[in-house]
This record gives sequence, C-alpha cells and structure tokens, in this order.
Amino acid sequence: MMHLIKLLKDGEKRTLLFLAISFISLVISFFNFRNLPVDAAWAAILLCGIPIIKGAIIGLITEFDIKADVLVSIALIASVIIGEIFAAGEVAFIMAVGAYLEERTVAKAREGIEKLVHLTPTTARVIRNGEETIVPAEQVQVDDILRVLAGETIAVDGIIVSGQTSVNQSVMTGESLPVDKSAGDEVFSGTVNQFGTFDMKASKVGENSSLQRMIRLVQSADAGKANIVGIADRWATWIVVIALTFAAATWFITGEVIRAVTILVVFCPCALVLATPTAIMAGIGNATKFGILIREGDALERLSLIKRIAFDKTGTLTHGKPDVTAVESFDSSLTADDLLSLAASAELRSEHPLGKAIVAHYKAPLNKPLPEPDDFQMVAGRGVFALVDGRRILAGNAELLLDHTITLPQEITDKADAYRNDGCTIIFISVDRRACGLIALSDTLRPDAIDMVRSIEKLGITSVLLTGDNQYAASHMAKITGIHDIHTGCLPENKMAVIEQYQSTGELVCMVGDGVNDAPALKKAHVGIAMGGIGSDIAVDAADITLVGDDIKSIPHLFALSKRAMNTIKLNMALSMVLNFAAIFLAMLGFLGPVLGALVHNAGSVAVIINSSLLLKWKERGK
Repeated sequence: MMHLIKLLKDGEKRTLLFLAISFISLVISFFNFRNLPVDAAWAAILLCGIPIIKGAIIGLITEFDIKADVLVSIALIASVIIGEIFAAGEVAFIMAVGAYLEERTVAKAREGIEKLVHLTPTTARVIRNGEETIVPAEQVQVDDILRVLAGETIAVDGIIVSGQTSVNQSVMTGESLPVDKSAGDEVFSGTVNQFGTFDMKASKVGENSSLQRMIRLVQSADAGKANIVGIADRWATWIVVIALTFAAATWFITGEVIRAVTILVVFCPCALVLATPTAIMAGIGNATKFGILIREGDALERLSLIKRIAFDKTGTLTHGKPDVTAVESFDSSLTADDLLSLAASAELRSEHPLGKAIVAHYKAPLNKPLPEPDDFQMVAGRGVFALVDGRRILAGNAELLLDHTITLPQEITDKADAYRNDGCTIIFISVDRRACGLIALSDTLRPDAIDMVRSIEKLGITSVLLTGDNQYAASHMAKITGIHDIHTGCLPENKMAVIEQYQSTGELVCMVGDGVNDAPALKKAHVGIAMGGIGSDIAVDAADITLVGDDIKSIPHLFALSKRAMNTIKLNMALSMVLNFAAIFLAMLGFLGPVLGALVHNAGSVAVIINSSLLLKWKERGK
C-alpha cells in the first residue's frame, strides 16, 4: 500500500500507470471480454479524459484561451452522451499519450544558477588597522585591503597593491592559461589565485562584483527565452470552429446526431498533437547515437531557424590546455632537445600548467626519465629557477630574466614576437646566466574543427568567434578554421551583448561553449550547445544541448537533423489533416460511425508515429 502511495505521488510514474491501465481497459472494451456490467473504456475516460476536460474548462474560464483540448472535451462529452464509450475512451487515451510525450520533451528546471552562487567565496581576509581578520564576504567594503593566499578564490573585484601571482580567471574569460598579475593589475571575484600571496584594494563588492553580475545575466537571459507553443494549440481556435461548423451543419441537414458526434471524434487533433512531440522524440533519439544530449524539447525546432553559430575558442575549438609547439635553441652548444631536457628538469616540481606541459611534452614519446633538479624555486608570476646537473637554469617570462640581469638577444625577442603573433605563450630559457633559447606553447586546435566549420558554412550558417583571449591567439585560430567574424577580449557580458546585437536584427544565434563564463551567452542565444566532457557543470546546465564527448564534428549533423525533423513535423501535419478531412466527408455521408471513426482517426495517429520513427535512423546522404 505504501509503495502504491509513493508511486502515485511521482507525477511521471503516475501518468505511465494511468496510461497502462487505460490501454488495457480499451483492449477489454473493444473485444468485450467477460461481458462486464460496465464498459471497461470508462477507466480511460476517467484517468485520461477528466484531466483534459478540467484543463479545457480552466483555460476557457481563467485565460479565455481556446486550445486543442477544448475540441477533445466536446467530442468526449458528446460521445458519452450518445453512449459511444469506447470512442470517448480512445480519444482520451491518444490525447493523453500526446501530452505525455510533450511533457517528456519540454524544459526542466535547472540548477546552474545555484552552482554559480556556490562559486562565490563566503569569507575574505581583510586587513584593518594593521590586523588581518576573516570576515563574511558580504561585509567587505569598497577600498578595504584584502589579502589573498595561494589557492584561494578571490572574494570581490579589486586592484593588486602588492605582491606577484598567477590567477586562473577562466571562470570569467575562459582563458586556458593562468594570467600573471602584479601591483596595479585588476582581479575579479570568483577567479582563483594559484601561486603567490598578494594584497588588493576592493573596488566592486557585493552585487556589483563580476561574479554576481554574471549570475544576474544568466537569470535575465533565461527569462527572456520564450517557449514555443505546440502547433495544435496555435491552430486550436480554427480547428474548433471548423469541427463545430461541420458537425452542426451535418446534424441540421441529416437530423442524425450520431453523424455530428462522429465528425467531432474524427476531427479531434490527436494526430496533430502527436505530430511535433513524436518527431522531436525521434530526433532526440537520433542525436543520442551521435553523442548529443538534447535537454530542451523545442531545441531542434529552434535550431532549424539559426543563421549564425558563435564559438568560444578555449575548450571548444581547442582542447583547452597548453602544449609545446616549438623549441628554439640559439646556443650552438645546445640542441633543441638539450634545451628541452634542461627546461623540463627545471620544471619537474612546478605546479604551473605551462611547466607541466613542458614536462609532459618531453616525456610523451618514450616517457624518458629526467634528472631531479636541485635548489628548486618558483617565483610567482615569473617562472622557476633550479640547478640541473650543476647548471643554473631559469625558465620563465622576460621579467624573470630581467630580474636576474640577463639580457635577451634581439634574435630571440624577434623570434618570440613571431610566435606571439601566432597566439603562443613564450617561456625563455637561460643556462648559467646566459639566454639560450625559448619554448613556445599554445592551445591546440581540435582535429575536426576545420571540417566542422566548413560543413556548417555549407548549410548557410555563418560562424563567429567569441573569446576572452587576446587578438593574436584568437586571430591565429580563426585564420586556420576559416572564421572571419572575430570578437576578442570578451567578458561574459560582452559575449551576451554580441549575441543580443545579432538577434535584434533577426539573425538568430546558436552559442557553443564550455566554461562558466559562457553560461550567460548560452542562455541568451536562441540555442545553447555545451561541451559536456570538459565543460563546466554550469555551462552544461545553461545549455539546451550537450555534446557528451566534446565531439564537435557532430554539430553539422545536428543542424541537418533539426531541418529534417521540421520537415517531418510538416509532413505529419499534412498527413493528419488530409486523413481528418477525408474522415469528416465519410462521416457526413454516414459511412463512418463513432467507433469506426475513432479507429480510422487512430490510423492517422499511427501514421504520424511511423513517419516520425524514420528519424531514429536518419543520417545525411553520404555521411
């Protein structure tokens, strides 16, 4: 008994139970098993029909809104009055199935905003009157001096007044690498201090901080995205008027109420109600086979209208982590391999992503052993120092070498500038107080990115790049992929503003991103696609569609599938309307009674379901 009560409290399980009971009752009613004293189809009427009638009455009284369920209710009541219980039960069951499929494909409440809130630190270290005290983050005031230790999340926006560090600000900009910071540089709430300790002056606190602004952006963008109304409900007023007109005219001319009721039964928009959700469900099933999770029921319909697709760079078009692209030695006594070995040994104990990338690159081919460094030191925001086989190694930025009065030759700086123009980050290497070369690192392009962009362009969709990275890094990747529309240095509100600008001119945008900073843009876009493998939970929660394995080459198939699904829906509608009008003509002539009319009408629903199911195995010709 307790199990049954628990089952009935679960909305979806309760619906499935009612549908199962209704189906069995209709089978019993049709074959008239055991000569029951009461028609078994009453179970379908009570379980499936009553909610429809209730919804129609509420809609009419409270909202003066005529939806498809108004005609269904009229047909149900009329069938019951003249004693056609099976016909009434069958119509109620089909409509309930359609409603269930629609519920399965509509948007569910998401928890992304709560996850964003959890990124906000609850406390901060404030220095007042020379003493350091820990206070609740909401009590921090403008111009307060805060101390941020290595590994801590920055509580408010501000300016560094002393200290050097590297900050992971991917939560705001999406940049794949930590950004070196020193006195005078700006830092944002929600970003993470990776290495050094620094003091900062608070400039934006509470609701004015960057992270809180991003939370409000996500909320406002979500509220502005309208849900698409079901096709049957859009046309409901006309359907009701036409059905009632035909039924009344037939009754008036023939004097046979049964013909009028048959018209109401066969003209019930069951197949029309099923036209959209069955095609969408089949489309979702097809996408799943390609590693695409469609979370919003109407996302395929919206996707078919897209004119532009906006890509985040880091983690979307690229892998989102640095890799060594070049090693250059300018010392005749050292080969490039020698220089890489010395740098990798010096970086062996480093926690910096660039240092880890250098070590991984050295070990990648054969997992070669490295000599352990001596006297290892890490200088926040600069680089590392170590003794390797008795040699003094410095590996870091130009400032690190300058701090040790080591001059960079012009040929090295010229080469470094050339790599920077290609979007690379440069690590200079000094051996025994002499600049000997450099290592260039960059985020690497996904192998399918170029073909994916070309395939999307062939579908008539223009690609756009929205990134928090600098002009050099973005332009280099855009040139390789063939994207001409580029927006660099974008914070979350900038990405959102660009999308809003396009959509205000009628060009609906699909946004593809992976990071927390992409969440507002994913919400604002007509359709949001998140990278599910490496992407943040917040980006996934904000998106309508998720690429489970980060397989961007499936995006063109997704767009083609959306157009195919819309064509299937249109064909479903045409099939249902042709069959309905043919059935009406036969009912008017008296060839169809309510029961046979219900079965013929049911054939339209079956035809729609079969046509939609063809989407399950569809793929583009030649793919």
